[in-house]
Amino acid sequence: MRKITGLLLVRIILLLLFFQFSKAGNIQRIGTPFVDNYTKGMYQAGNQNWSVTKDVRGIMYFGNSEGLLSFDGKYWQLNRMPNRLIVRAVAADRKDRIYAGGFGEFGYWKYSNTGLLTYHSLIGLVPTQYQPKDEIWKIYVDGSKVIFQSFASIFIYENGKISVVKEDNSFLFLFKAGTRYFAEVISKGLFELKGQKLFPVPNSSLLSNMAVLSVLPFKKNSFLIGTAKSGLFIYDSLGIKPWNNQANSFLKTFQLNNGALVLNHYYAFGTILNGIIIIDENGNIVQQVNKTSGLQNNTVLSVFTDQEQNLWTGLDNGIDRIEINSPLYFYLDKTGKFGTVYSSIIYKNKIYIGTNQGLFYSDWNESNPRYFQHFDFLLVPNSQGQVWDLALIDGQLFCGHNEGTYLVNGTHLNKISGINGGWMISKLNNTQQNVLVQGTYTGLVIYRKDQSGNWHFSNKVDHFGEPSRYVEPDNKGNFWVSHAYKGLYKLKLSDDLKEAKSVRMYDQKNGLPDNFHIGIFNLEGQPVFATNLGFYRYDEISDQFIKYQQLNSVLGSFAFSNKVIKAGDKKYWFINHGKIALADLTKPGQLKIDSISFSELNGRMLETYENISRINNSFHLISLDDGFVIYHARDTGTVSKIVLPNVLIRKVENTSNTTDKIAVTENDPIKAVFPYSKNNLRISYSLPYYHEVKIRYQYQLSGLNDKWSDWGNQTQKEFINLPPGKYQFKVRAKVNDQNESGEAVYSFVILSPWYNTIWAYFFYALFFVLLVWQLRKYYYHNLEMHQNAIQKKLQKEKEEYLKQEALANQQRMVELRNEQLQTELASKSRELTNSAMNIVYKNELLQKIREELTALHDDQGKRISADNMKKIQKVIDEGKVDERDWNLFETSFNETHESFFKKLKVGHPDLVPNDLKLCAFLRMNMNSKEIASLLNITLRGVEIRRYRLRKKLNLEHDQNLVEFLMGL
Repeated sequence: MRKITGLLLVRIILLLLFFQFSKAGNIQRIGTPFVDNYTKGMYQAGNQNWSVTKDVRGIMYFGNSEGLLSFDGKYWQLNRMPNRLIVRAVAADRKDRIYAGGFGEFGYWKYSNTGLLTYHSLIGLVPTQYQPKDEIWKIYVDGSKVIFQSFASIFIYENGKISVVKEDNSFLFLFKAGTRYFAEVISKGLFELKGQKLFPVPNSSLLSNMAVLSVLPFKKNSFLIGTAKSGLFIYDSLGIKPWNNQANSFLKTFQLNNGALVLNHYYAFGTILNGIIIIDENGNIVQQVNKTSGLQNNTVLSVFTDQEQNLWTGLDNGIDRIEINSPLYFYLDKTGKFGTVYSSIIYKNKIYIGTNQGLFYSDWNESNPRYFQHFDFLLVPNSQGQVWDLALIDGQLFCGHNEGTYLVNGTHLNKISGINGGWMISKLNNTQQNVLVQGTYTGLVIYRKDQSGNWHFSNKVDHFGEPSRYVEPDNKGNFWVSHAYKGLYKLKLSDDLKEAKSVRMYDQKNGLPDNFHIGIFNLEGQPVFATNLGFYRYDEISDQFIKYQQLNSVLGSFAFSNKVIKAGDKKYWFINHGKIALADLTKPGQLKIDSISFSELNGRMLETYENISRINNSFHLISLDDGFVIYHARDTGTVSKIVLPNVLIRKVENTSNTTDKIAVTENDPIKAVFPYSKNNLRISYSLPYYHEVKIRYQYQLSGLNDKWSDWGNQTQKEFINLPPGKYQFKVRAKVNDQNESGEAVYSFVILSPWYNTIWAYFFYALFFVLLVWQLRKYYYHNLEMHQNAIQKKLQKEKEEYLKQEALANQQRMVELRNEQLQTELASKSRELTNSAMNIVYKNELLQKIREELTALHDDQGKRISADNMKKIQKVIDEGKVDERDWNLFETSFNETHESFFKKLKVGHPDLVPNDLKLCAFLRMNMNSKEIASLLNITLRGVEIRRYRLRKKLNLEHDQNLVEFLMGL
């Protein structure tokens, strides 16, 4: 009973502690806010940044040692002052001017028609005798009035004129506190500027030579005055008096240099030697940020609080943004003292860190919540090795270790199990209220509570020895166990929890997308299964796993989370491989999810071993790979809604020939106009949202394509060869795929080319009329010329026709003559052939008569006498070789084949008459039999004569004799 009472007392003290933190405001005393570093290598300018301001569009400006530096969340730009002066002071008005000052120079920057910042000096308005010869250190914009301050003078610019305020002694610095202005006059004390006159602050002589470096509005119409080495003072209706507080010693030691009001009731002071310290209205230190906790440099030259309560610091080397208003407060192990963090928890006035090197602890200061919480982590004795899990159950702290499981009691460990690898341990939510189940390297372990309330090792579950990273019971009495590489197991344990009665393995065959790294988590009393393709749930009827579409559809990218951790009543942490979101299921059917608040943690947790422990309804402890974060949920009922600024169109460039910058008329109804030759544009844009978030953009060019583009990371878009027309470029941004910004609009017109304008068409019409008239004149002239030419042509054609007709008649007569000759030739050829054939027939007849006479007998059977036969045969032979036949044949042949014998005799003079006869017969294509009859020789004689003729004609062996003769 005493133990339970003590536990309740601890919890009450913790609640009071955090209630005190919340009561003090949004800034907590644990850890440090997130610090975003902008190094010299990023902004590419000088080391020192003397002043900071922000304009109405959200663009940041810095007085840098090399000029005016601007930053819009994406692009850095350096603009140099005349003579490359150092910019000591900057201030933006509520319109479009950024005032700047340096040595002997001040004026304002303004965007020109080319889209570039252009400097306009105001020195010409200063009376000659008051021309500044020193640095301008402070600039304040007060409505239509702008105040510039140097050590020698105060210059007030209003209505185009400058008035000068001077004192006998030099000024130190001018400060604006609320609506009032204060300045220290060296050796005289503090003065107040009213209008164009200075009035001494009563009883301020005690501040003489203390170097007042900050004046801030304090509570109840009073002011908080910060000095370089003398601490803080309060100025109220009773006068000026020192203010004793926790920060005085710090500020005196490390030299206060500037100050800023934060969240309306906190005071941030930059120092020369040790970064920034923040106090509340009671003088309690709530935060200290220096190089150890994230600043790039401990010398703070300037501080500035923007509308989102980000604290911007201009440093001696770099620029830092401190998220004072963030719900996250960090403690990082910069020295690598305790290694990689796997788990963290707060227990009995101590914070414990479980790492790969062991269990570490530090005191959790609850006795005096007025002081900033410092940590000094020490190793718990005998805890060396891998710590996997820290779990607080029924007021006792369990430590799952590589070498077993321990109970943690202050700075001592009590080993209750020697089974290696205590991954996770949880209490069974059933009738067995005093039973714990733990997953280890080699299966499941059961713990039970004894009568005195202490937990003891009970048994290891038999018949199951697989590594059990996740263990989750369902409402059917089953235990689901995840194996890193094999899938899932469903176990049914015996009633005494000593053995596994049944073990069923589930893998891809059962509907799971794969077997690797499947997480099991309890979501509103039901086990859900995290996979690489989203959440799944188990369908008992089909004994299969199916996609949990209802959950996946509302989680967006966090549907692929690898871990789910309960954050409170109907609230859960979803962790998607290093990215964190807090989901609120309070309202049925309306899941609200916030990832923007945790963007700074993306990629900083140890993947697959992420750990978040709930301290109470408002505070959570988040383990990082090199430390931890305290998350303070300011509104426990709703997920915070982020209000985003509009996207800025930062630059429009024409890239047709050379890259020319163009005036940006953002959201202006007056359209920019470009000639057709300048129809290639590149538009750059950014979102002035200075947080560690994923920003994606979507654009649309109305007039070319009315559809929005896909969301992307590009911060500029180039359009090539735009056709003539009116266009509206719209762009918007989305942060972490949740919150969407307003649209930025840029209107412009691409003019038609010169050949497509009204004047061009007028000249086209005029040219067309002139052309038609000229063509008509030319046509009639050509027509007349053509008619004359036609007449001449007809006369010429007539004459030519008559000539052709005569020529045709002559040709016809020649053709007729040739036809007649051909007919006569053909007739003679036929006659020649007939004559030759008649000779052949005659000779054949005589030969036949001869043969008949030889066989002829008289009536008495006697033959004709030999003498008579010889006489008859002689007559027959003479008839066969009658020269008259040859002469007639030769005459006919010569008429038909003119000059054949002449050509033959000329080429072959050794040919005899018989050879000429043979040649004639061969030319007529007569066969050997016919030739033998004509020559009155045998066929063998014909062949011999042919052979001899070939030799006389000198013919080649493969040359045809008849073809040769016919070719002559």
